[in-house]
Amino acid sequence: MTSPTSPHEPRRNLRRRLRHRWFALGRGVQTLVTLGLVLAVALLALVAVDRLTDDSCAEGVVERDGECVGVTDGSFAFSPDLAQVSARIERENDEVRASGEEYVTVALMIPMTLTGDIGREQILKEVRGAYLAQHRANHDDNDAGPLIRLVLANPGRSSGHWQRVTDQLIDMAADGTDRLRAVTGFNISQHPTGDILARLTAAGVPVVAGPLTADDLGNTAESPDAYPGMVKIVPDNGDQAAALASFHEDGEAGGSPLLIYDARPSDHYNLTLYDIFGAELAGTAEYEPMKFTSSGVTDTEGVTAQFRLMIPRICNLPDTVNTLYFAGRPVHLRQFVNELGEQPCRPFTVISASGASTLVTDTELNWDVLSKGITVRYSALAHPDAWSAPTPGGDPEAMETLKALAAGHAADIGKTDLEDSRAIVMYDAVWTAVQGIRLAAAAGGAAVPSNAEVAAVWAQMSQGYGISGASGWICLNNYGNAHNKAVSVVSLDPGRPHRLRFDGLAWPQGTPPGADCTIPNPAGPS
Repeated sequence: MTSPTSPHEPRRNLRRRLRHRWFALGRGVQTLVTLGLVLAVALLALVAVDRLTDDSCAEGVVERDGECVGVTDGSFAFSPDLAQVSARIERENDEVRASGEEYVTVALMIPMTLTGDIGREQILKEVRGAYLAQHRANHDDNDAGPLIRLVLANPGRSSGHWQRVTDQLIDMAADGTDRLRAVTGFNISQHPTGDILARLTAAGVPVVAGPLTADDLGNTAESPDAYPGMVKIVPDNGDQAAALASFHEDGEAGGSPLLIYDARPSDHYNLTLYDIFGAELAGTAEYEPMKFTSSGVTDTEGVTAQFRLMIPRICNLPDTVNTLYFAGRPVHLRQFVNELGEQPCRPFTVISASGASTLVTDTELNWDVLSKGITVRYSALAHPDAWSAPTPGGDPEAMETLKALAAGHAADIGKTDLEDSRAIVMYDAVWTAVQGIRLAAAAGGAAVPSNAEVAAVWAQMSQGYGISGASGWICLNNYGNAHNKAVSVVSLDPGRPHRLRFDGLAWPQGTPPGADCTIPNPAGPS
């Protein structure tokens, strides 16, 4: 018998169904919450793994693409070659911080994980030069202050991780403990050096470029604020070409010159050399320039084959074509010289700019070609014998000071070879930064000047207040560029493999400036 249905039964069934739905919904919410917690834990784990990866090299230094990039106070060595000098920098920095005196930080930013013997040797010389300047500043500068803390910044091979490292340096400039007041270095004129310089200077960080010679990487009359607060202490490619031309006019080989150039795009060094050598030779070169095309700064594949075809074309030109201007990177210059020696037809003088400074230590250069009438000459940014010339372009005492420092620290950091200019230029770059910082401190009356005060002081470092650098007088014009800086003309010494012969001094304007750094008005009096 069926029980009669209660009038409340439909409501109870409805409540029962609602309770089931709410229960199901609660279980769903609980599941979502659980999944959310799992995802949160997973994200935290990923962050932890990333942090573990970031810390895999050292504090401030991370591993990226198989190399360590970042900024270190010397407690980490970017390569075994740098271990000895890095340890010495760390010790000096520890002493600076423990002294209780005011200090600032100067950074050396260059790719420090280069491959190959030539690249590693170049970096080692530059870091040694920077350390010698730091030591002199802290111990041999009449107790001037503030003290200098030196850090090493590695943006990676080809500066591939420049953005991360540049941001680190910008943060250090704003940090009250680091007090970064200048970034030095910048030893290659190629992308992305311009991007690094633009980012640093836009953030108000003062910059002192080392062996940076491309004419379009700096401030000019047309673009005076392209890189605000930046100075260049070496003659650019235009000045070097003018100096070489001036040196030729004083009795070097005449005849009809020929320009050899690398047509690879986006290389500031090659492009500016092509433009400037071309302009210098416009009135004397009878034949069209000959080009080759490389695939990279150090890539050699396919280049020798191009030279093998080119050199018979050169030899078919009249004998008056005996001076060859080379607008290309040093590894390709080495390939060209080697091939020129394999197909000797007459004596040649091969002329290039300061990038060729690594050629002297290139173990793949065939030095026997120099006995076949081939002279390899280039403009060096400095040379230890330069200030013994009849007309010096600097104070001999400045070079003697560096020589004494190098000899005194040979046991600490290894023997510093000064001949190829790498150590000299980085020493002068750091020394210029130090002098600017201390001049700003003295002028502002504060022990630690601001970045803006340091950037503003560069314009005062001329007209009687130049810097006596080991590379010569450093007289900065209103755009922060070295004015009429002495150029050392050198050549590979055929009688001493892997050594240079100092041929003489030359100046972009033909004659040396005065020791007081007076810069005449190029437009003349109004």
